[in-house]
Amino acid sequence: MKYASIALAALAAFATASHAAPMMSAEWTAQACDAWNKDTTLTGGLAGKWIDNNKDRGYKIIHLYRTDCGEATMSEMKIMAKDGKAMCVYGGAVQNPKMDYAVDYTMHATTERWNEMGAGEYGPMKAMMFGRLKFAGPKVEAMSVMGPFEAFLRLPGKIPGDKACPAK
Repeated sequence: MKYASIALAALAAFATASHAAPMMSAEWTAQACDAWNKDTTLTGGLAGKWIDNNKDRGYKIIHLYRTDCGEATMSEMKIMAKDGKAMCVYGGAVQNPKMDYAVDYTMHATTERWNEMGAGEYGPMKAMMFGRLKFAGPKVEAMSVMGPFEAFLRLPGKIPGDKACPAK
């Protein structure tokens, strides 16, 4: 009986640890925030001019969702300048529903397209030119940071994500 309890507890822990959160869910976006902070292309490449374009609020907001799951499943990343770097200070459920598209971004693509971009099959230029990635925000600014933008689009390939749509 004692061994059965230990085995069940171990199995439950393993099952919980191996279950990935739905891609673009609040939990997944929290992991994306951590991954952002470990990526020098994002933290360094978006420091300075990009992160400083924030209308003196001190931050930029990025909203993300999978088109096939619907806008109601959107999650959020909050990026701030810290120690000369563009650091993600929050990833999760939307806290800032009002966007200022002179400085903020909303991006969405189908699950299939997010997976293709995450796998590095193509970068932001092709994604935007062919309408595979839809976004609202300062397009000229986005075009000026294509290297870091590509690193951002690779996050879905670095963070395991369940195919189920996030809960609304």
